[in-house]
Amino acid sequence: MDTRAALRTRVDLASPLRTHHLVAAAGPIDVVVPLEARERTGAARAFLDTAVADDRAVYGRTTGFGALVGFRGRPDGRDQADNTLAHLGAGQGPTLPAGLVRATVLVRARSLAQGASGVGPHVLDALAAMLATTFAPVVPRWGSVGASGDLVPLAAVAAALRGDGEADVEGRRMPAADALDACGLIPLRLDGRDALALVNGTSLTTAALALALDGVRRAHGALVRLACLLTDLLGCDAQFTDVDLLDRYAHPGAAVVGARMRGLLTGLVPSGTRALQEPYSIRCTPQLLGAAHDALRYVEDVVTADLAGVSDNPLLFPDDDKIVHGGNFFGQPAAFAADLLALVTAQLGNLAERQLDLLVDPVRNGGLPPMLAAGPGLQHGLQGVQLASTALVAELRRDATPASMQSLSTNLRTQDVVPFGTQAALRSLDGVEVLDLLVGSLALGLRQAAHVGGRSPSAPASTALLSSLASAVRPVDPDRPLQQDVRTAAHVVLTTDPEDQP
Repeated sequence: MDTRAALRTRVDLASPLRTHHLVAAAGPIDVVVPLEARERTGAARAFLDTAVADDRAVYGRTTGFGALVGFRGRPDGRDQADNTLAHLGAGQGPTLPAGLVRATVLVRARSLAQGASGVGPHVLDALAAMLATTFAPVVPRWGSVGASGDLVPLAAVAAALRGDGEADVEGRRMPAADALDACGLIPLRLDGRDALALVNGTSLTTAALALALDGVRRAHGALVRLACLLTDLLGCDAQFTDVDLLDRYAHPGAAVVGARMRGLLTGLVPSGTRALQEPYSIRCTPQLLGAAHDALRYVEDVVTADLAGVSDNPLLFPDDDKIVHGGNFFGQPAAFAADLLALVTAQLGNLAERQLDLLVDPVRNGGLPPMLAAGPGLQHGLQGVQLASTALVAELRRDATPASMQSLSTNLRTQDVVPFGTQAALRSLDGVEVLDLLVGSLALGLRQAAHVGGRSPSAPASTALLSSLASAVRPVDPDRPLQQDVRTAAHVVLTTDPEDQP
């Protein structure tokens, strides 16, 4: 028995997706196309065929696309599919990560499985079969404005499933036709409606936003734990986490974070040598991280709605004899949420950088050596890491400029206002890696502080976290390049389940 297959994530397209499904889609997953989904898509497809036979106007099936909607489309279905994907084969730039592309396919499968798009059931089967392998279409990053769905990127996905373009298999890039063969997949047959339904949705935007949310949440949890370790190592008084204090603040996120910090700081014995009031980077962590907690809840609500919804045009309602043309492909909710997520990411990065700056400053760190150097002057400790963290924060701040209102008219003004949700979501996903490096830089600084004279933690949770860091990263003594150490420290704290801490 293949134990790897036995442990694979199972996703039922009859049920709403969750973020962990998208994370799992980076590798092979088992996607179930249930009978009800097959029946819904089959009924919608039959209704569509009848409507076309009755000479009812259906965008993309009987008409041209976008600004050319006033012209007749190609009468042959496969010819119309060829035309759909050919004119959208215009993507440029670096390619998207394979895991993101596969998560995008899963999101698209769930949308189509709801039976409002009019695709043939065989399309669902093909997407499920692809996700059971390591096949990943090669998709250029640039080309979508997130307004009529992620047309250009999703066209690259659909083309690869037909055997055109390129795909990755087990990390190896090859012609898509060869990749299909290597994975035991057959080229996907599409007509015009199938092709348009595959591309006419916000699935890339949604997938990128969901994965970014997952990453920022992990970093947020890590920063809660690191803030507690910093408080303990410096011997601070933890009254800033007082339950009555935060209750009067009246923001639910601050109460949640404060309660978590109080749990982690159980057993803390203040040194009695610190000033009455700590700098804001310590004293205001429940308020800052609490506000981030509340913002992440909003982003989660948007992601949940996007994962549950149908992003396509037109939508078919066979029971009501309706074909409705509208704008469910318009990614404004995700654009707003992604911009908010970028702001949260930047402020979390600010906090990590400021806490590291405090930690390396002998004026504020309780007398530890400058830059946490084991032999100041002869050694320079965390000086390079602190400098690099400043550059990382600058990166996050630059990318926090909102994209959701940077509208540009396009497509002969049929798309005269656009949300740029794709840009916002991809940028928020980029920020996760930068934030993780800041988390790792702070974690490395805390590990080094303990080596150069920091007091032993008094709270069991702090002791456990410091022990994990010390086991994974040796002291900076003497100096050495620290790029990998930053990543190692980040991995330790980002993969530690908060509930595993005492």
